[in-house]
Amino acid sequence: MRHNNKVNALSRKSAHRKALLKNMANSLILHKRINTTLAKAKALKRYVEPLITKSKEDTTHSRRTVFSYLQDKYAVSELFRDVAPKIANRPGGYTRIIKTGFRQGDAAEMCLIELVDFNELYSVKGNKKEATKTRRSRRGGSKKTTEATKDTSTPAKKEDSTSTEDK
Repeated sequence: MRHNNKVNALSRKSAHRKALLKNMANSLILHKRINTTLAKAKALKRYVEPLITKSKEDTTHSRRTVFSYLQDKYAVSELFRDVAPKIANRPGGYTRIIKTGFRQGDAAEMCLIELVDFNELYSVKGNKKEATKTRRSRRGGSKKTTEATKDTSTPAKKEDSTSTEDK
């Protein structure tokens, strides 16, 4: 029984599991999204999100701590140079898991894991702009009533101006 054991062993010994997660984390940081099984993606999410949180503070200590997990200087520099500034204001939830179906050979559930701020399709900023453009008042067309009053007031002024010209 797995009482109080929160680590998914992924059917691997600890050294193999650590190497797998390290390689997947490096690929995720360098490529911003990877395809994998759902179980590996969930384990990777628990592994990489604390590292991304550490990258918010660019100190020698945090770089060395992240390097001890990733052991790839290119991935560490990419994390601190490109990823950290984009996620600086985000309080957590740096990765997104999207289920993509089942693998043909063994019917394993596959998914796409990606860094949230690097996908332009799901950008929150773009959705807010569209929402403000289409928003309407609940009281009914207040703009229409103001336009109608402007239209009725302008012909009256024109009639007054034409009547003064006739005199």
